[in-house]
Amino acid sequence: MSTTRPYSPGDRGPEPSGASGASEGEAPAVGAATGAAAPSVPNVPADGTPQARGRQVRRLRLEGESGVVPLARDFTRQALYAWGWLPAAGADQRAAAEDVLLVVSELVTNACLHAEGPDELRLACDNKVIRLEVSDRGAGQPSPRTPHRAGRPGGHGMFIVQRLCLDWGVVRAPGAQGKTVWAELGAPA
Repeated sequence: MSTTRPYSPGDRGPEPSGASGASEGEAPAVGAATGAAAPSVPNVPADGTPQARGRQVRRLRLEGESGVVPLARDFTRQALYAWGWLPAAGADQRAAAEDVLLVVSELVTNACLHAEGPDELRLACDNKVIRLEVSDRGAGQPSPRTPHRAGRPGGHGMFIVQRLCLDWGVVRAPGAQGKTVWAELGAPA
């Protein structure tokens, strides 16, 4: 379901400022705000289930960067390793991680094609949900093409987002140019 609201259902309130790659209460990751993420060792117990420690947030500045889609995917993949989603212990966990990477690709690609490029990618994860946010300066309103035509090239991005995510929407700051497109996916069981 596509929604436009100031925050998502179940929003956990504002995030700490400057949380470029840190869990709440931790220092930001070095280099995360400039596009480079600090390497990290996954925190995965012997049974292979992800163990997030509270809400963890990472940010990647994309404004003025080239090759932003692979850059965003690589940044997201590093976060998934750090949060224990990867390496995947089973098929469900692998599928959940692949869904996250696909949705990031679609949101960043849409910002490139329809909104003068993305400004920032923000990832937030807790034990139940991962929230993806892509900010841009565009005025358009993303929506799945209706009717959806599976056999035709192009125009599938928001349909994919709608199908894979628990929810998604658009947030606009009053009086400011641009928007943030957000999507939430469930953590692997």
